[in-house]
Formats: sequence, structure tokens, C-alpha cells
Amino acid sequence: MTLDPVHVDSIADLAAYLARKVDDTDHVDVAARVWDDFLDPLYGPDGRAVLEPVGEKRLRAVDAEDIALADAPFETTHGLDSGTINPTTFKNGLVVDLAQAAMAAAPSDLDLHRHRSIVAATHVNDNTVALEEPWRTVDEGYCRWRVLQVPRVNRYAEGIVHALALYLAESSHALEHADEVEDLLVLDGPLYPVELLNWRDRDAELQALTEELQPRSIVENYIRLVESFVERDVPLCGFVKNPASKRIVRALREGDRGVDVPWTDDTALFTRLLERRIDAGPDGRRRGPENRRTDELTFTSWFVSRGGVDATVAADGDAYGVERRLEPDLYETCFFAVYEPQTDVLYRVETPYAFARNEETRGAIAQQILGEVAARRGPPEAVAKADGLARISAAEKSSLRQRFAETLDTDEVRRYDDVRWGEVE
Repeated sequence: MTLDPVHVDSIADLAAYLARKVDDTDHVDVAARVWDDFLDPLYGPDGRAVLEPVGEKRLRAVDAEDIALADAPFETTHGLDSGTINPTTFKNGLVVDLAQAAMAAAPSDLDLHRHRSIVAATHVNDNTVALEEPWRTVDEGYCRWRVLQVPRVNRYAEGIVHALALYLAESSHALEHADEVEDLLVLDGPLYPVELLNWRDRDAELQALTEELQPRSIVENYIRLVESFVERDVPLCGFVKNPASKRIVRALREGDRGVDVPWTDDTALFTRLLERRIDAGPDGRRRGPENRRTDELTFTSWFVSRGGVDATVAADGDAYGVERRLEPDLYETCFFAVYEPQTDVLYRVETPYAFARNEETRGAIAQQILGEVAARRGPPEAVAKADGLARISAAEKSSLRQRFAETLDTDEVRRYDDVRWGEVE
């Protein structure tokens, strides 16, 4: 059944009603006040600085064409990503997710692109079944795989196998090929495994998992990755394509600052700060793509973040119980936000304080990312390549799950939405 014209008209009336009731014209002023008054530094309710500028706090703009054509600071870049088949539950009680990680280079390195790290994370309710397997190599040493049996839980089995498979594949592959990076490594996603760090703030069952060896060993991989790059003085960063952090807006709401915070997450705040509009037209409208300036990329200066999950790797955090071999503050997460106006998308770029503390290094990282985002209107080339290498297509996911079912002599647990919608990428 489709919508009739009367339904469409009713929805339009509903939208008009909401437009009259929800007025966001003052949000630019609120965002400016937040930027001017509360972020240098931003204190949490306990008086701890959860956000602090690194260097001068500024909102900046650069001509998109000029930065796209400028010489890149790094001769080569490498990207890293991992993809999964998504958690799958079988009728014999087994829950599985399979992840593969790949590293890409720009300019291309076909020998490197052939390498893969594959992890199958499994959950079974039978404590007598042992499924753990160490790394094994195939494809003349270009591919390695292993099976990871996750701790037994009553809930969240699908989410746990997904997180552990994805992060183990990614972090192991990064460590395996770290020495091949000579100039800059860009992770497709955050600098640290945010989902694992989030478990500490969830319910008791997930909190208990943070004491287990497996998640801690995966977090340790990321800590060691940072150390290896700091020791070689080769920068690494994370390129977050869909930032969903609420650390800043949550801290703003928790304090008695006399400002009503209207945004649901930090991305909305930074988008409002960085989006630029031309003068209103004759009808007074300023919204809509036709009134958005698209000639410049806008971005923030760098900040060190110690709120939310970033508190775990802050200097006064415990790093998930992992021993840190460098000064604790060198691991702290630093970031800047960049807004791409052609696509109306905001990205977050993260790097450890070990690199952000140096003005020249953080400037080079920012220039590299800005130039590639301007040229591609999206993620840097190495990240896009890694995404393409690691991605498992919908058809491949279906085929792999079917192979699992046939080999296990069981069937996948099907749900109505699987029948209604079929495979969804």
C-alpha cells in the first residue's frame, strides 16, 4: 500500500506544524557561546577537565580547491579496516561472527593488499566445548586465521562476538604490518576500540567481561600499536566517518552553566559551529542545501578528550588494566572535527597526544586529511581502499553463513525480517 495524496498533504501539514513549534534559529548563537565560554577547558561535574585545547582554540576555514591541490605532507599513507559477516545464530546454539582485516597503501602496494587477518569469534552455551584455535596461515602466508571462543554470557552474545571478532582482526593485522608504514597510518574508525571500552559503563554482565583476558588483550593490542608508532616516530590517526560521541554535550548538561544544550550529540554541535550559510534570500530562508556555502572546508583546532570512554586511556585512567610503557599522557585521545559542505557531513580525526603535542606533526596530519577530504569529498584514499578490501558484500555474507550452516549440519536461526527484507548490506 502506498500513500495517497491526502496522506502526503497531511504529512506536509504535520511538518509545517513542527516547523512553527521547533525554532532552531538561536542554535547558532548557543553553539558560539559554548565554543567561546565553555571549552577552554570543559570541566565535568567533579571539576576534572574532560576537554582541553591543544594549542590555540580556533575555528578555521580553508579553500576546498586550494587544499585539494596543495602538496601532501606525507608521501605515502596506509589505511586499515575490518569487515564482518554480522553476528549469526544457529539452531545448534552456536553464535558466530567472522571478521577480516586488510591494510591498504596509497600509492597502491598489491603485495600488502593481498594480506588478510581473519577471526571467527564464537559463543556456545556448553562449557564442555572448546573451540579456541591459534593463528594458522594459508595462501602462501598471505592470509592467517584463528578461532576465538568468547566468554559465556546470558545476554549480548551477538554483540560480543561481533566486537571481539572485528577488533581482534583489526588490531592484530595492524600490529602484524606496522613496520610497513613509513609515513602515516589512518585507521578506519576511532583510535581505540570504543565498543569494548563502553562495556565498563554498561550493565553488570558486560562490566564483568572487562575483567576477562580476551577483551583486555585486544585493548592491549591498540596500546602496543600506539607505542610502536611513537617509538618509530611515525604518526597514526583514526578517521571516524560517523562520529556518535555525546561526551561534550553530556558534560555541558551535567554542569550548571546557564545554557540549554539543544543537540543530541557532539556531531550536531560541531556541525552547527562549522556549517556556513550565505545571506538569507528574499523569502528569509537560510536552511537547505541551496543556502550552504560549499567553497571552503571548515574545521576546529585540536582538543584532548578525557570524557566518556576516552577517560580509560587518559593519563589518570587505568588503560583497561593494561600496562603502559610510555608516559600515560602520551596515550590520551586528541581530535579535531572537519566539516565537508558538499556532502553536509562531519568527520572526526583522532591521534594520540604523543603526536598532537607537536605543532608541526598535528598540522601535517590535519593538512593531509583536509586535502584528501576536499579532493575526494569523503574519506582519505587509503581508508577508502582498506574499506574496499575488508568489506564483505551482502552476497558473500549470505554465502559464508550458508557454508557455516552446511558444515555444521545445522540451520541459521531465521527471523521474520530476514524473510521480509532479505539480505541488507
